[in-house]
Amino acid sequence: MGKKIGEILVALGYVKPQQVQEALEVQAREGRRRRLGEILRELYLREEQVLEALAEQWGMEVVSEEEFPEALPLERVSFSFLVENGVLPLGLSDGVLSVAIADPTRAEELADALRASLGYEVKLFLAKESAIREHLEGLYASKDALMQRLIEGAIEEAAPQPEAGPDITHLKDLAQEKGIVQLVNFLLEDAVKERASDVHIEPEETHVRVRYRIDGILYDRERFPVRMQPALSSRVKLISQMNIAERRLPQDGRIKGVFAGREVDIRVSTIPTIHGESIVMRILDKGVSLLGLQELGMEEELLKRYEALIRLPYGMILITGPTGSGKSTTLYASLQRINSPEKKIITIEEPVEYMLKGVNQIQVRPKIGLTFASGLRHIVRQDPDIIMVGEIRDLETANIAIHAALTGHLLFSTLHTNDAPSAPARLADMGVEPYLISSTLVGVMAQRLLRRLCPVCKEPYVAPGHLREELQVERLFRAKGCPQCNHTGYKGRIAIFELMVVDEDIRELITARATSSRLKEAALAKGMKTLRQDGLGKAARGISTVDEVYRVTQIEL
Repeated sequence: MGKKIGEILVALGYVKPQQVQEALEVQAREGRRRRLGEILRELYLREEQVLEALAEQWGMEVVSEEEFPEALPLERVSFSFLVENGVLPLGLSDGVLSVAIADPTRAEELADALRASLGYEVKLFLAKESAIREHLEGLYASKDALMQRLIEGAIEEAAPQPEAGPDITHLKDLAQEKGIVQLVNFLLEDAVKERASDVHIEPEETHVRVRYRIDGILYDRERFPVRMQPALSSRVKLISQMNIAERRLPQDGRIKGVFAGREVDIRVSTIPTIHGESIVMRILDKGVSLLGLQELGMEEELLKRYEALIRLPYGMILITGPTGSGKSTTLYASLQRINSPEKKIITIEEPVEYMLKGVNQIQVRPKIGLTFASGLRHIVRQDPDIIMVGEIRDLETANIAIHAALTGHLLFSTLHTNDAPSAPARLADMGVEPYLISSTLVGVMAQRLLRRLCPVCKEPYVAPGHLREELQVERLFRAKGCPQCNHTGYKGRIAIFELMVVDEDIRELITARATSSRLKEAALAKGMKTLRQDGLGKAARGISTVDEVYRVTQIEL
């Protein structure tokens, strides 16, 4: 930046030197709260004239309203962020996002925020602030209006209902009406754009509530009139290949399609409630590349210990944690790490969430008798080196898995336990003999998912005394909230881990039926980090917050 804005405007002939001086005096009286260009525009100039001077001052090109797009070229940035910051995406070409901004003094800040959030290179242009705001409001209004039109159309179509309740013919008709088709498609498109992992459609007494789960937390999104419930339910069940007439029993289905430009696989579950069928749709984005172990959040020391386990020729490795804690993602990352042409890997899963190159994957089909247990019996006859079983749910599956590990196979599976040392006790509760557990189990890893702090708005604060001493840090970070993260303060998630390596001492304890607390003591003495310790380490580095660690590890504040 060379010349001052006042000098440029004088050179352009838009103002006189004494007018610049008057504006400087106004600025001084106001305590320099406003920029000179803003004051000159208020007193003497048109917006276009100030824009021309700013473009010369900052060496930026100007774009006019005629060059604005009819629709946003991408959907991963919130309207509120764009409006509040005077930012308008213009187009995307060869990985470069062209963006119009109104305030060149924030060019670097805004470019960094967009680059970090969207992953594109950013090229900035200048445009009138009023034009950007009007255009964005028009786009936002059109999106809002679209939803309103869809709802009104769906209500109109759902209005006529037989007195005895909708029969199957009527339900099929409702499910195929144009308005309800568009509304369900819009919800799925919107959920994918918002990075939702689940969509909940919940009928209540006076309305139907729609919520999205984003980064592990549920957020309200829409509310529909209760009369739309049969049509919504029927449409989702129709495209999920469920029995549209069955409304008294739970059902499971699946939707495959392209939404928001991405190929997704959606697992659908319905259950009957007193006000109608509650529906949950879990979204698996096929377009998302699988993460490596380090990208999941494994520290270098933990990665070395875990990698030593997954490269053993035989034994059983268990990943534990509640539903939605990322166990399957860790299993896929583990298989990717050790996959090579000289190894045969077979998996049996429910469902197959991601396709792994070079891996034989089997989908469980209980209706035709293909269960984890029956599939595992046949897998061991296929001469595999490595086997992955989606989940050990019962004694039969556990016994076959242990037999496979005893006969020279490396076996991966998951189990529902709160921490790593509880896994042997859980297997024993199923009926597995402790000596078999100790003979096959080589490692157990528990995990949870923490929300990541938004990189744009996270703010530092002085660490409390007890944490300063424990974590050896002077400051921590907390969530603030900004348009980029929808004012949550968080964006994305990272895993925390707890790895118990089963050595000779721990084997003896398992055989002796030691309690989970005794196993934990032994594992800690051998260097195991707990979930809380791993989480606090990530909080100390500004990846997440202490509050978030306490939330997911169920520790009282």
